[in-house]
Amino acid sequence: MRLVQISDCHLHADPRARSRAGFPLRQLEAVIEAVNRERPDVVLVTGDVSQDETAASYQLAARTLAKLSAPWFWLAGNHDAPALMAETRELLDELDLDTWRVLLLDTRVGGQPHGELGPERLGRLAERLAEDERPTLLVMHHPPLAVGSAWLDEIGLEDREAFWETLAAFRQVKAIFCGHIHQAFTGYRQLAGSPQRLEERQVAVYGCPSTTDQFLPGAETFAVDEASRPGYRVVDLEAGDLTTWVERVDL
Repeated sequence: MRLVQISDCHLHADPRARSRAGFPLRQLEAVIEAVNRERPDVVLVTGDVSQDETAASYQLAARTLAKLSAPWFWLAGNHDAPALMAETRELLDELDLDTWRVLLLDTRVGGQPHGELGPERLGRLAERLAEDERPTLLVMHHPPLAVGSAWLDEIGLEDREAFWETLAAFRQVKAIFCGHIHQAFTGYRQLAGSPQRLEERQVAVYGCPSTTDQFLPGAETFAVDEASRPGYRVVDLEAGDLTTWVERVDL
């Protein structure tokens, strides 16, 4: 089973609109062409689909993403309008991939750049994990770890410690995939064992390049990485294990 993650398309209603370092629609089209060569089974779009939060931008996104050769699913980021997204294409919260399960989490806080799950959504996450012991991936927009850029770390998942406390009891969570940071990233969180299983374990967190502008890793303040290229993340799932890497796209 092969998944591909694309993220942070930042499309405008105007297909000719520019970003800081390029043309979002043109770059998304190039990424889609490259993704199709990977022969994915599923494509996940992890938020910030739109820059201007207009119905027209989501309609443009849906028409463009329809060029993917695999089924695709999206979730909302801090720049998105979930109601408009849902009018264009359904927002799902779970994918059944036979021996694997993918839970899509809503971390958006209306009108704010940072993310949060909150007690209600965290409680629901625990309930969902308790229902099924299959190997599970969590997919979300905001990163639940610091990524090493001061300005991005200020607008990550605000209740990250409560999130990790929720996950501590559920060993089937194999990895977390996020958007928001516009760069390749791999980090790990060490989780203590439960009273029944005392050994600790690591859970990996993977970030994804944007299909448009890239952010400069390690920057204290906002900075675009003009030397980097758009990209996507490939995830190969096998029996309870995964392999993942990032690919870049020449324009």
